[in-house]
Amino acid sequence: MQKTLVLLKPDCVERRLIGEIIGRLERKGLNVIAMKMLRITPAMSKQHYAEHVSKPFYPNLEEFITSSPIVAMAVEGLEVIRVVREMLGATNGLKAAPGTIRGDFSSSRQMNLVHASDSEESANRELAIYFQPNEICEYTPTLVGSFRAGDES
Repeated sequence: MQKTLVLLKPDCVERRLIGEIIGRLERKGLNVIAMKMLRITPAMSKQHYAEHVSKPFYPNLEEFITSSPIVAMAVEGLEVIRVVREMLGATNGLKAAPGTIRGDFSSSRQMNLVHASDSEESANRELAIYFQPNEICEYTPTLVGSFRAGDES
């Protein structure tokens, strides 16, 4: 089992797609084990996007990500990092395949609705920015037997 961070960005919140995205994750059999709505501060943005702070596009990224509330989620599941990123589709919504979240709802590179961690290392670092350990509520849904075989854990 892996954990990943999923952020429903300001454009997702503003467009009222929160339920749609959460529903897709849940229908895939993934567990939302923590969730909260908040506003990302400039300091949090710099921490989250540390590798981009010195890049020319960063000021616009910070302006966007701090412009409206986001929904932060810790999501758990088998190979969840890969699975969620494949569900999202290509970063640029214009290049994302139909059937993916971005392919169905985005037509922008920056305003692409959702962020998801790209590795276990990133997931651990990013989850710590948004959640305290006591905010993570791990559990095994009673339906888990309907999503995967008993030896797939």
